Amino acid sequence: MAHEHSEHFPAASAVDRASEAQRATWVSVAVNFVMTVIQLIVGWLAHSQSLVAHGLHSFSDLLSDFLVIYASRQSAHPADQAHPYGHARVETAATLILGASLALIGGGILWESGMRLQHIEALPSVELSALWVAIATVVAKEGLYRYLIRVAERLRSQLMIANALHTRADAASALVVVVGIGGALLGWSFLDLLAAALMGFMILRMGGELAWGALKELIDTGLDQVQVEAIRQTLVATPGVLGLHELRTRRMAHQALVDAHVMVNSRISVSEGHRIAETARANVLLAHPEVLDVLVHIDPEDDIDPDLSASRLPGREALLEEVMPLLDGLPPPLRVLLHYLNGRVEVEVFFDHAGFAGLNSLIEIERSLAGRLKSGSTISRIRLACTVAP
Repeated sequence: MAHEHSEHFPAASAVDRASEAQRATWVSVAVNFVMTVIQLIVGWLAHSQSLVAHGLHSFSDLLSDFLVIYASRQSAHPADQAHPYGHARVETAATLILGASLALIGGGILWESGMRLQHIEALPSVELSALWVAIATVVAKEGLYRYLIRVAERLRSQLMIANALHTRADAASALVVVVGIGGALLGWSFLDLLAAALMGFMILRMGGELAWGALKELIDTGLDQVQVEAIRQTLVATPGVLGLHELRTRRMAHQALVDAHVMVNSRISVSEGHRIAETARANVLLAHPEVLDVLVHIDPEDDIDPDLSASRLPGREALLEEVMPLLDGLPPPLRVLLHYLNGRVEVEVFFDHAGFAGLNSLIEIERSLAGRLKSGSTISRIRLACTVAP
């Protein structure tokens, strides 16, 4: 069942977030404990199968509340050596456990109600007290839901949203119990069991949806397309970024992790490329509070095509073994730069300017070197340049 709130709330710190989550959950614990005791006792004394089933559901609420308290405490712990990304996925694991337990409880209620419907003539009459307790349950659960959902949205906690929706489903199922008990009081005894069966199905369905959502997060399902496109635009808008050819996202509880490959000018220095990457990362973290961290990989070109990948080309040592014999008779180079571009390598050699007569001599040497390159060489060109020795 979808919730109706859509306000934007500022992000809270990890400690404040855990504290508020636990405070709200303890309120839920108190309400659920009182309603569980009342429903089980009155349901048993008033012979209402649906009220007893709802009491068992409220008991499952208690279990989920304690699960939320544990998960919120654990997820608030800072990152450590064993958990470098923090403990936020404790919430995800807890949501999976909660969803699976609800599915089992719902299936059990559905099965028990079906078995009792086969022997409805042996069931005792439902008493009026069960109806008043069912109505009180609807009011209590709906009020609790409205309180919990506001806290959950403010903290952007999927586990707390799941717990709030669990409470709303409990309120809706209590309405079914009211109808079932009312029908039984009017003489249609089967309606009480039918209400119990319908409630079991609702719990089963909700538990399955929660478990599936948590499972998708645990297998690193990405953010939705709207969020991904917004992050893409932030990265592309960063000065120095020429393009973006790979962007991956994955959820981590209420936050997300982002990996991106951005293209920059192939001739800039490593340090300038690093600065562009750090700027892009900072821009994403500032513009998208839901993102926990961003890993930016710098590319001088689009290297998705495996035939153009630099990883298949020889390394510096092998290339120097090919280049240095071609430079015999020239002054010792000051430095050699390698540019892995378009599936081949451009070699740039810098000499002290004092060793050359002028630009024309460099051009003539470059032409000579081009003719002496081996056939099929991975080197596309050798460029020579003069500079002042440091």
